[in-house]
Amino acid sequence: METAASREPNTIEVLPQHKFDCRSLDAYLNQHLPGFGTEPEAKLTVAQYRSGQSNPTFHLQKGSQAYVLRKKPPGLLLPKAHKIDREFKVQKALFSIGFPVPKPLLYCSDSSVIGTEFYVMEHVQGRIFCDWTIPGVSPAERSAIYVSMIQTLAQLHSLNIQSLQLEGYGRGVGYCKRQVSTWTKQYQAAAHQDIPAMNQLSDWLMKNLPDNDNEENLIHGDFKLDNVVFHPKESRVIAVLDWELSTIGHPLSDLAHLSMFYFWPRTVSLGNQSHHLQENIGIPSMEELISIYCRCRGINSNLPNWNFFLALSFFKMAGIAQGIYHRYLLGNNASENSFQYANVVQPLAETGLRLSKRSFSTAYSQTDTTRQLFVQTRTGQEVLTRVKQFMKQHILPVEKEVIEFCVQNENSVDKWKKPLVIDKLKEMAKAEGLWNLFLPAVSGLTQVDYALIAEETGKCFFAPDIFNCQAPDTGNMEVLHLYGSEKQKQQWLEPLLQGNIASCFCMTEPDVASSDATNIECSIQRDGDSYIINGKKWWSSGAGNPKCKIAIVMGRINNNSETRHKQHSMILVPINTPGVEIIRPLTVFGYLGKYSINLSVYLQVENLEYAITLKEIDNILVHEMDS
Repeated sequence: METAASREPNTIEVLPQHKFDCRSLDAYLNQHLPGFGTEPEAKLTVAQYRSGQSNPTFHLQKGSQAYVLRKKPPGLLLPKAHKIDREFKVQKALFSIGFPVPKPLLYCSDSSVIGTEFYVMEHVQGRIFCDWTIPGVSPAERSAIYVSMIQTLAQLHSLNIQSLQLEGYGRGVGYCKRQVSTWTKQYQAAAHQDIPAMNQLSDWLMKNLPDNDNEENLIHGDFKLDNVVFHPKESRVIAVLDWELSTIGHPLSDLAHLSMFYFWPRTVSLGNQSHHLQENIGIPSMEELISIYCRCRGINSNLPNWNFFLALSFFKMAGIAQGIYHRYLLGNNASENSFQYANVVQPLAETGLRLSKRSFSTAYSQTDTTRQLFVQTRTGQEVLTRVKQFMKQHILPVEKEVIEFCVQNENSVDKWKKPLVIDKLKEMAKAEGLWNLFLPAVSGLTQVDYALIAEETGKCFFAPDIFNCQAPDTGNMEVLHLYGSEKQKQQWLEPLLQGNIASCFCMTEPDVASSDATNIECSIQRDGDSYIINGKKWWSSGAGNPKCKIAIVMGRINNNSETRHKQHSMILVPINTPGVEIIRPLTVFGYLGKYSINLSVYLQVENLEYAITLKEIDNILVHEMDS
């Protein structure tokens, strides 16, 4: 057998008890795996992953091609365990809909090839973190990694079993009862000594089964940090591994399994964890993870029987540890340190037993709610409910009518004309107080409150306009509210807040990459009590709208003494200012609506009343204006 320790992280030489005929595997893959034999001179090398306590996992290298092989362990196995064919089936279904799993390539039921059944999947190049503290990354990245992981779990639990064609993959109803029964039997079949805590925990779990033990979601069964592959540079999940325990069942079992590290007994090693406080900063609290998960799934974050699922997770993990030690005694385990698992069964069971005695209110309601993510205020909840009702009753029923009107007038001289129902809906929204919801000073809403409202109004393309929450006016109104003088607010902000006029924002230019503002060429030059603006702008949404009366223009001041990041300012330019020329409309995928503006302007501004700047961008111009 040709083996290699490989440069692949977390691999070792193949353990003696797991060696197989590499030439037989090479011949089989050459014949059955497309693309495998493209480099005939290359030798197949095999290394074994340190992980894969249950089903041995191997890294295959054939020239420039890399694969991963999962197989059953050799020897006598516990019943209903190590179902390699199920892993392959579920990964194939998930990969077909774009869920992040390695692409399954080939399944072999012929045990004569390497001694057991096996399957091959693509190798996914990314980062796997075996330490839950994720040392070596910033707190922000550490937090983002956990958020991405919990979002992926919520995505999994939101999938439709029928669409995946996984009916019959698991029995679903009665999952919790079956789990307690199955792991009790698995433990008893593998036990090497009597552990009272395991028996007590099994009895408690069977007597405290959830009332609603009828959830039917696809669950992973062993969802944790080191079973997830992250992008090499980004904090996003690119693959979820190890689907051996996947089935149809209760999704909270996965969530509780992921949350185990919050309660992990200190006497039991959980990888090479860092104990430096700095490397724990950024890890979300359990309540924050629950909040994100429930928000993604659209369910209530008050989780009944949460202590049951935590206790079940530790009971199950203790059973798995007992099974690993049992296979060590049989001589067919993949892990180098599998003998140590004899000492972890009892502390895991005792932890589960302690969690079982905590009431739900004790386990969850002591949360410091100020640390939770996405917390709405009561006002925000009430307004969101009213917005949803308004959308359902008034906006969505006329969506088809508005679309037809817009299509008919898209290329006519009346392209800015709106159907009468739009103005009617605006008056209704204003009368109900659902107006200018984006501005906290007006609406009293928090950023989170409005984010959830914007999510709702985003379901219909003209809905934000109905509530006077449409771009670019919202951003322009925020700038005026924060930085405008009283006269500027009276002349421009008030009419915008009433919906009587519209505005545009002019930043992008035709000749430079304007996403990097240091490239902007439009100049703003002070001339006594006036300003001369010279430049071209395009993709200025709404500039051609007859109601557009004011533009906020970004430009550069002529000050070579400042760094390139401190040469920018924003200035108010009334559209009717002499020298402002609207040249032509631009199209996006064939649709009109964005306009190019030519600014070659000598702007006379008495007492600087039209001038406005952002202090964070340009302190120099602010100082000049204040003088």
